[in-house]
Amino acid sequence: MLASRAAPGARGGRRAGGPPMIIVDTALRRRAEEGRPIRVGMVGAGYMGRGLVRHITAAVPGMRVAAISNRNPDNAERAYKEAGLAPCRADTADAISAAVAAGRPVVTEDAFALVAAEGIDCLVDVTGAVEFGARVTVAAIERGLPVVTMNAELDCTVGPLLAHRARSAGVVLTGADGDQPAVQANLLRFVHSLGVTPLVAGNIKGFQDEYRTPTTQQPFADRWGQNVHMITSFTDGTKVSFEQAIVANAFGFTVPRRGMYGRDHRGHVDELTLMYDVDELREFGGIVDYVVGTKPAPGVYVLGTHDDPAQRSYLELYKLGRGPLYCFYTPYHLCHFEVPHTVVRAVDFGDAALTPPAGPRVDVVATAKRDLPAGTVLDGIGGYDTFGVAESHTATRAGELLPMGISEGCVLRRAVAKDTVISYRDVTLPPGRLVDALRTEQDELFTP
Repeated sequence: MLASRAAPGARGGRRAGGPPMIIVDTALRRRAEEGRPIRVGMVGAGYMGRGLVRHITAAVPGMRVAAISNRNPDNAERAYKEAGLAPCRADTADAISAAVAAGRPVVTEDAFALVAAEGIDCLVDVTGAVEFGARVTVAAIERGLPVVTMNAELDCTVGPLLAHRARSAGVVLTGADGDQPAVQANLLRFVHSLGVTPLVAGNIKGFQDEYRTPTTQQPFADRWGQNVHMITSFTDGTKVSFEQAIVANAFGFTVPRRGMYGRDHRGHVDELTLMYDVDELREFGGIVDYVVGTKPAPGVYVLGTHDDPAQRSYLELYKLGRGPLYCFYTPYHLCHFEVPHTVVRAVDFGDAALTPPAGPRVDVVATAKRDLPAGTVLDGIGGYDTFGVAESHTATRAGELLPMGISEGCVLRRAVAKDTVISYRDVTLPPGRLVDALRTEQDELFTP
């Protein structure tokens, strides 16, 4: 699956790079011929989930969405009906199991009944909810179900611990192909296979304003039928921070400074090779970053070096320039369209598109969007109170900084000024949350 949009300018029409197609099409075709499709259980039926159901139903032989759980079952029914299917409803694991065995799409309000049901081959989390997503993911791991997560918010907050638990249980937990972190992961694998040492993994954004709110973003959300808080997290920089932290945690990279460089560059992505200090990148051992306004967008890029002078000559011949940094990029990310690839990788090949192999390297910390008085109950991701910025895990622990994924529902003990990073010392946590216990466990597990 090589990207094929030609780059403009001096490099003579060099084509964008990307990972070669994996053999999932063969595996799916075999399953379709044998009448044993992969049966997907999906949690969440919002904008992205509906697109996924429609895509799998229409275009992915050898796979079916067997069951959907959503807190509002009507939305789960809508996802099926928009795909041309007529679902039934079920309230128990036994009833869900019976529907799955009969090949009938089934809707439930109870995600944990779906996880406990027989016949589900893989769980896909499309919720974006940290606490609820944590509970569902833990239950799935304990059940022995492979999990494909589109929940970057959860993955950034406690992903290293959940990945550790999954490995211990012999279960695949992976980020989803199509989301920018996994697109970067596939590109990093491709670049590494060329003998190139990746030093920058980057995300290309079209727009960013840290002070955007649900009020400013409501018209856009209405136009596209999306959740306004999710849209706000895209525009205020929280989402890109989550995504780049996930990449850093998976590949052992870090951030060059709090918030990353985050340059505004209106030129072509190839020009970024001139904007980094190679010696600094080597000292860091590789960084994650993002740019705003760069073309082609939205997409991802990887910058790397090659140590062999002879191979550098070949790279120049192949129109990648003279180095020392070489640019590779994928000029799109296709979100739900690529998720089935991940499902097959997890179920049939035991392969994760993206997963952290060890402890966290980068966190996303909550930062005040406005002056916040004492007593404020923080409204969390994509709200009016805070935005998230990427910070090294070392600095996060040393400063006791509050992770963005932990922030919702926290009560400020004292006033916090606009643009100030909030610490655990500033807040009282809501009682009884699993995500707080997981975060503590993660810190204890990976702290030297």
